[in-house]
Amino acid sequence: MQLLKGVDLVEVPWKNGGGITRNIAEGKTALGPTWRLSRADVAGDGPFSNFAGLRRVLTVISGAGMDLLHTDGILRADPLKPVAFDGGLPVTARLLDGPLTDLNLMFDPAHCDGAVRLLRGAAVQDVDPPSGGLTAIHVVQGRPRIAGDALAVADTAFLTGPADLQLAESDALLEISLRYLDQSAAVTLSIAAR
Repeated sequence: MQLLKGVDLVEVPWKNGGGITRNIAEGKTALGPTWRLSRADVAGDGPFSNFAGLRRVLTVISGAGMDLLHTDGILRADPLKPVAFDGGLPVTARLLDGPLTDLNLMFDPAHCDGAVRLLRGAAVQDVDPPSGGLTAIHVVQGRPRIAGDALAVADTAFLTGPADLQLAESDALLEISLRYLDQSAAVTLSIAAR
């Protein structure tokens, strides 16, 4: 297990001034990036950056949520409910009740498959990363324990093998699973830190 503490994340302002991003990690092959995981503080309404060719899974982790407006309608991003969409979809965010923070998983579907799910409430379970991939655990609330270690809010643990996960009633986390489609391509995990 590798652990990135939330307090070690580096803030990077958006070019349009609409928020701040904190990169968590990315996976790369010799051909380039295959996925990226980050936290973003969204301060106001505005357009999303274009990530054509990537899939995006966005999960609001604090705040009231937002509507993602696009030419064919509206995607509702409610708190702790992952929303998946094409990274190249022209989207404009409309915040529902003030600033928020979201977690973004972006991945190249030609090279990997990704999924995000919420785990919350008292539970003890084994986490088993997908074959030829990894699982990241990102803490949203509380102090869950993984492999015996207590994690804090905004911490991210990266697992390439099985581990025990213990959640108390007040705990909530996001389980991010990544499975590499080309098992012959070596993927390097790069964790962001100060």
